[in-house]
Amino acid sequence: MAVPKSRTSHKRTSQRKAQWLGSLTAPSTTVCPNCGEVAQTHRACPECGYYRGRQIIVMKSKAEEKAKS
Repeated sequence: MAVPKSRTSHKRTSQRKAQWLGSLTAPSTTVCPNCGEVAQTHRACPECGYYRGRQIIVMKSKAEEKAKS
């Protein structure tokens, strides 16, 4: 089994991690054409449940949620 010959320094570890962490980006968002809320691209809108002009998720109204609570 391979064993490191010497300890990896903090600087070298940080430089290696910085290359990977620097490439991370936030998920891209877009405006829902149905309701106007911000939603992730290629996902159903969390507010209205529409994706590409079709209703994918049946959403409950706010009045139904309050009555259930």
